Amino acid sequence: MTQQELFKVFESLPTEAQRQALNFIAFLHQTYVPEIKPQKTEIDWTNDPFIGMWQERQEMDDNSRRDRTMDRVEHYRQIVRTF
Repeated sequence: MTQQELFKVFESLPTEAQRQALNFIAFLHQTYVPEIKPQKTEIDWTNDPFIGMWQERQEMDDNSRRDRTMDRVEHYRQIVRTF
């Protein structure tokens, strides 16, 4: 049976039978056609440009100094909010 013949037979069926045929085809497709899953790729973190992007920034050299500065800024913000 050719595709055209099959389609003519399908069109001659009542609406409910067409729906059942389509549901059966969907079931067969789900059962027998393998699902293509995306492959997981390993990220080479050692060569990733995002890693180490801040290494040349001078203000990042002394974390404790940066933290103290940020603490002072937050402290002043709180004082200003009270007025």
